[in-house]
Amino acid sequence: MYEIDEIHEAKVIEEKYQQLIALCNNVHKLTTDEADSIFRAFSIARKAHSNVRRKSGEPYILHPLEVATIAVKDIGIGPVGVVCALLHDVVEDTDITLDELRSVFGDRVAKIIDGLTKISDVFDMQIQSVQAENFKKILLAMADDVYVILLKLCDRLHNMRTLDSMENTKQLAISSETQFLYIPLAHRLGLYSIKSELEDLCMKYTNPQEYFRIKALIDDSKVDRDRYIDEVSLPIREVLDARGYKYTMSGRVKSIYSIWSKMVRKGVPFNEVYDVFAIRIILNVPTEVEKEECFRVYSIIASMFRPNPERFRDWITTPKANGYESLHTTVMGHGGKWLEVQIRSKRMDEIAEKGMAAHFLYKENHPEEEIHNDIVENWLRQIRENLDNSDKNALDFVEDFKQSLYTKEIYLFTPKGYMITLPAGSSVLDFAFAIHTELGLSSMGAKVNSKVVPNGYILRSGEQVQILSSKKVQPSEEWLSFVKTTHAKIEIKKYLREQKKTFRDEGEKKLHNILSSLPQKDSAANIEKIKKYFHIEDDLDLYYKVASNEITKNDVERSLEDSKSPWLMLLSPFKSLLGGKDDTRKSNTDNTFSNTLLKEQYQYDFGNILLDAKYGSLKPEPAKCCNPVPGDDVIGFVENDRIVVHRTNCRAAIEEMATHKNRIVKAKWRKGEDVSFLAAIEITAIDRRGLLQDLTRVISEEMYLNIRGITIEGSEGVGKGLIMVYVSNLDDLNNLIQKLQNVDGIENVKRI
Repeated sequence: MYEIDEIHEAKVIEEKYQQLIALCNNVHKLTTDEADSIFRAFSIARKAHSNVRRKSGEPYILHPLEVATIAVKDIGIGPVGVVCALLHDVVEDTDITLDELRSVFGDRVAKIIDGLTKISDVFDMQIQSVQAENFKKILLAMADDVYVILLKLCDRLHNMRTLDSMENTKQLAISSETQFLYIPLAHRLGLYSIKSELEDLCMKYTNPQEYFRIKALIDDSKVDRDRYIDEVSLPIREVLDARGYKYTMSGRVKSIYSIWSKMVRKGVPFNEVYDVFAIRIILNVPTEVEKEECFRVYSIIASMFRPNPERFRDWITTPKANGYESLHTTVMGHGGKWLEVQIRSKRMDEIAEKGMAAHFLYKENHPEEEIHNDIVENWLRQIRENLDNSDKNALDFVEDFKQSLYTKEIYLFTPKGYMITLPAGSSVLDFAFAIHTELGLSSMGAKVNSKVVPNGYILRSGEQVQILSSKKVQPSEEWLSFVKTTHAKIEIKKYLREQKKTFRDEGEKKLHNILSSLPQKDSAANIEKIKKYFHIEDDLDLYYKVASNEITKNDVERSLEDSKSPWLMLLSPFKSLLGGKDDTRKSNTDNTFSNTLLKEQYQYDFGNILLDAKYGSLKPEPAKCCNPVPGDDVIGFVENDRIVVHRTNCRAAIEEMATHKNRIVKAKWRKGEDVSFLAAIEITAIDRRGLLQDLTRVISEEMYLNIRGITIEGSEGVGKGLIMVYVSNLDDLNNLIQKLQNVDGIENVKRI
């Protein structure tokens, strides 16, 4: 319980403010005017938030002070950003208006705070489509000034750090929002330290059992890890010192979330994760020789330790899209342990820590310099173009934007040797549109490394591409399935739309004639029914399909008899949330057998879930995408006349919490009830005689559990199998997994 001591609080607030000013001066020596502006913002915020406290009980003013501190310390933001950070909540939470702030601090500060206020509003909305429309407005504000999203990331980080004071459902909802949008944004901006901390904090609330388990493993290994890093670092230091290098060297441990995700992705235990710890070497060398010096140091490391050729990454020759530059290599250290070594210059480290923000802030502080290939401005320009030209609905736009934040990139070359960067999976058509829209619209294929390929050919990094074009070429609907880049999609759709307009009058007249001949008659309501049935969004597409005979009179009759779209009926409940894919996990074993067993789980009574009292009349059901069992952290969602219960770390649940907060229901397991649940375990093993017998002995004789079914298939000495077993709670399941891992020949055991 927080105890109020106003004298102590006043002292803490003053200390925080002085720390903030000291940080500002470290990054950029404040002028008298800048210092006065920051003090004025602090004074206004302190007065506006007086007598207001956070959920934790602390004075509210500590929040904007912490946000400003994160912005300066982790991003290196300047005085304008500090002023905005201090004032970011005053318009939303107090009587101070935007015009009043504009009169004191100017148009830019007012514009940034307006953008931040819109972002605060978006997650208070209860309807996903409304959230999406608001998010488009946010992107417009961000595209005008990147300070908006930089400060919102700092705001979200501090909110996540102080989430313990919120109730459980709020923790889950805010964590899910963070995973849904803010972590991808931090990734795209290259703010890796913020991204990493946000990932760990989200995991702490959505998957607490795994979070604290891995945290304990990291803490337990700290002494050995530090000793090992010191042992490896010493000979490297001796060589670098002897060569006269000026540098700093530090050891770091991989984040909890990164370790966990690699364990899940690779199917390996904690002690088999390659790069749990790493050494970072930061060279203090002139910019003009930094690249060659980084490669020289890599050569030194490679001569001292055996490098893993599969684990070499050169982001110096070809930096990432957000400007990240570094050499990464994984070497075999002492005692047969893998160790990652990162090599970069001081300038590269600044960009690595602060991402695209470092480029943006450098441009702010050096307006006199002409900067070619401004990666921040290029990215924001793409967002503006997508917003201006996108004809898709807001939900699809947000999903596409979010996915684009994680897209990997490939590097291609024109016949004259110019490099073009495109998202991985791009086609010849994407390349053509990236060079020029007219070239894209007239593309008939390409020569890739002197070999002729069609428009749909998927390009690979390093290829040289020469587009072949013809004025006789006409884009078609099929082209949309060939392209990945938003720019190409927009231009193709724009062309097709212009073509469709020529058919509008013909199609409209033809449809009205069809409707006039039917008993249902011609009406706006019936046209809407037809559009809904065929999943068509606007009248133009409908008239075009009628004019081109894609929709006939028989089709129209059928659509009016049954207004439910046949396409919609095929979609799974989470398809739109998961990018068009069901989240049901499939094993590598026989799917028919697996699905039969998995379906059986849902025939059991799920009545040992305790719901929020006001939902007592609704029936709880387990979610088919994550198979919760007693002991799992769970959350419920209202769906018609039932409550669907998910594990809190389920991907579908995270997206649902991020977009439909009003449907969240508190849920927990009843204590002391003995109910069996069917759980699925996937195993990978060295195929040997007696393996099946040993597995059944552990399950039946050691654990006293009932087996519903086992299937194991062997190929080239490796066996993969699925075990369906009844358990009473999560402890039973975890104990079983641990025992199965100890069976001779078992390589990996995981719950699915």
